[in-house]
Amino acid sequence: MKIVRFTSKKLEKIYNRGLIKSRRVEDRVRRIIEDVRLFGDEAVLKYTRKFDGVKISLKQLRVAEIEISGAYQNISPNFVSTFKLIVDNINRFYRKGIRKPWKIKDADGVILRENYIPLDRVGVYIPAGTAPLVSCVYMTVLPAKIAGVKKIALVSPPNKQGYIDPHILVVADLLKVDEIYRAGGAQAIAALAHGTKTIPRVDKIVGPGNIYVSEAKRQVFGLVDIDMIAGPTELVIIANRYSDPKFIIADLRAQGEHAQGLAILITDSKGLAKEVKSQGEDINGFIILTKNLEQAIEVANKIAPEHLEILVKNPNRIMRGIRNAGAIFLGLTVLPQWVTIWPGPATFYRLGAQPGSSQGFPRWIL
Repeated sequence: MKIVRFTSKKLEKIYNRGLIKSRRVEDRVRRIIEDVRLFGDEAVLKYTRKFDGVKISLKQLRVAEIEISGAYQNISPNFVSTFKLIVDNINRFYRKGIRKPWKIKDADGVILRENYIPLDRVGVYIPAGTAPLVSCVYMTVLPAKIAGVKKIALVSPPNKQGYIDPHILVVADLLKVDEIYRAGGAQAIAALAHGTKTIPRVDKIVGPGNIYVSEAKRQVFGLVDIDMIAGPTELVIIANRYSDPKFIIADLRAQGEHAQGLAILITDSKGLAKEVKSQGEDINGFIILTKNLEQAIEVANKIAPEHLEILVKNPNRIMRGIRNAGAIFLGLTVLPQWVTIWPGPATFYRLGAQPGSSQGFPRWIL
């Protein structure tokens, strides 16, 4: 990890990350989407061979019930009980945000009303290129279930043997996902947006992915709704001399496991900075050294990270100064008991009867 001071010009590159758009990626994704629009399943299978390195038949595109049932034999016996605890936590959180119809009547007797109608079909994208992101299944499917979405279709890229990770299949099955397809990348997004003979068209697409998935979601937005255009996952930690370096290093290292993930520690402690740097030589990220925690707040707001951890004695005081963050986690010397919730698919409703009017707003998790 590199130590960067508050006055360094290198901070501008961190603040402006992701602003440079690749025309090459944009053009390639546009061709893939058009190919899937014109040739449907045939194009999906072609790009699965090309990008995932596996040849599957048309019959294998949709995962069969027998394969889903067999996935239970390839997971730990404790997995299901742990999963049920996670589901309970997430359900309690999202049920608090259920939108309810309302109406008002003015002095002339005119009634104004706003209704929320669940979407018919939602497509969920689950990444599995470098590692199967099992948590993304319940972080996307559960909010849709709670909102009352009628049908949920899950797509995920197959491994070199042509299979989807058994944990993804088991979680999807336990959450009663209606359809599972072994397809990934821009071709899967295109199939969900345009529909093929095998993969029906959806109203909304949610879930993270690589740059090709994100670009594909951007290009199909308007034809269908999306949650957001997600960049590479990122974590920023605000800490000081009271913070336990073991937990900081563990969280930064976990973040570094994600391809192109951003891992940053902001601290006013030179001692902590040196210790994290010496013990975290394998972590790809930055340590930003500030004069005080007020500067740390300023830097964090400019970065506007997806995930922000505040590991100081009085984290609530620091949190009051944070204006820009997708999810905030508070703690100090003990591991906080939290469940990370994907902040994107916050809305799975149509406003009134107007298609495409739903919005995906980031959620704060405190």
